[in-house]
Amino acid sequence: MVTEAMSLRHRLALISAAGVAVALVTAAGVTYVVARRELRGQVDESLNAQAARIAGGDPQVLGDAGMPAPSPSAGGPTQYWQILATDGELVGSLGGVQLPFDRSVQAVARGQRPSVFEDIHVEGSHLRLLALGLPGGVVELARPLDSVDRVIAKLRFVLLLICLAGAALAAVFSRVAARRVLAPLAEVAGTAQLVSETEDLTHRIVVRSQDEVGELASHFNTMLDRLQTSRAALDRSVEDQRQLVADASHELRTPVTSLRTNVELLLEHPDLVGPERAQLLSDVVEQSQELTALIASLIELARETPQDEHFEQIRLDELVHDAVTRARRNTPIAFDAQLNPFITDAIPDRLREAIENLLDNAARHSPKGELVEISLSGDGLRVRDHGPGIDETDLPHIFDRFYRGTSSRSQPGSGLGLAITRRVIEQHNGSVTATNAPDGGAIFTITLPNMQSVEPDNRGPKA
Repeated sequence: MVTEAMSLRHRLALISAAGVAVALVTAAGVTYVVARRELRGQVDESLNAQAARIAGGDPQVLGDAGMPAPSPSAGGPTQYWQILATDGELVGSLGGVQLPFDRSVQAVARGQRPSVFEDIHVEGSHLRLLALGLPGGVVELARPLDSVDRVIAKLRFVLLLICLAGAALAAVFSRVAARRVLAPLAEVAGTAQLVSETEDLTHRIVVRSQDEVGELASHFNTMLDRLQTSRAALDRSVEDQRQLVADASHELRTPVTSLRTNVELLLEHPDLVGPERAQLLSDVVEQSQELTALIASLIELARETPQDEHFEQIRLDELVHDAVTRARRNTPIAFDAQLNPFITDAIPDRLREAIENLLDNAARHSPKGELVEISLSGDGLRVRDHGPGIDETDLPHIFDRFYRGTSSRSQPGSGLGLAITRRVIEQHNGSVTATNAPDGGAIFTITLPNMQSVEPDNRGPKA
């Protein structure tokens, strides 16, 4: 049979109540034993005191001679006593009851034991008996225990009530305390269920204490913050991928259509010769190269940083010098580089690609005979051309994918170079900005974190 599991609150309340009940029962048991021993001990002490007076030959100890007797606690006479010979013959008695002459008393009468205590019941009375050996017999002293028994019975009843009432109160208070203590846990569970059902990560738990439960609530809120941030980043990534696919399909349509048209013309006119055929073939090659470059840029823009690419400390001035050297080989535009020595943490290949994109962009927009100026200082890497600059309406979108400004629409390119640059720099926790120079031209500035100046050496790059 399957039974419903007991809740944590009920288990905690039950354990607390059981602990209190055990403590109460233990305390009540100890109290009962101590009180009973104390009360009966007082009776035994009075019997021992009287026995000591008998052994000392006091004539008043058995209440004779007509003189006032001492109190029972001081060894005064008992309510019951009798003197027996060794064979059990009664010599004298007081109280009108016959005290037993059993084996224990017989052993005392024969001198085998000096004395013995017993609990006896005579004619409905509960008595405490002390048998003391005498020359030629034994004396039995007895005091009633009925009053002691009544006190002990009342104490037992009171302690039982205290245990029951204490256990009941402990159960009630434990349940209330468990509810209050576990209320934050219930709130955590409720919030977790709500998040699971609604997928709404904006819910938070109010932290009401600084104890372990409050710490749990704080950690839960932190977890929700991170999940919300991760989900927002994932949503943005998915949206970016969708937009990239849409933009890519739009950008690929034109070169693919043009390439297909040229190939179909060549197939339909196999006898085409001369300059027209050569022009078509040149267009096919050019469009194929454009498609290859566009696809490579799309792949670069879409991919995340691979796990096998790690940041390492590099000489930034040397990396920029290598990019400038490559740009000088690929374009007739002149470059003037002023590079101060700096080190930083980066992925060298990706950072070099981002810088080369800026240099290529500056070269495309620089008139013949003008310089592209590159400087590396504590303010970052600065690339300036002396071209027409960037239209003010284009500045907010210059780093968007496939965006081409007013001055760039007549020039070749996919509009992905600056987008790739921004993505790479952001992956390096840096920033890239574009502004117009006051005297004409555009200025692109890359700022990287943790750039540290170093002393120049003989191996430093040359401009």
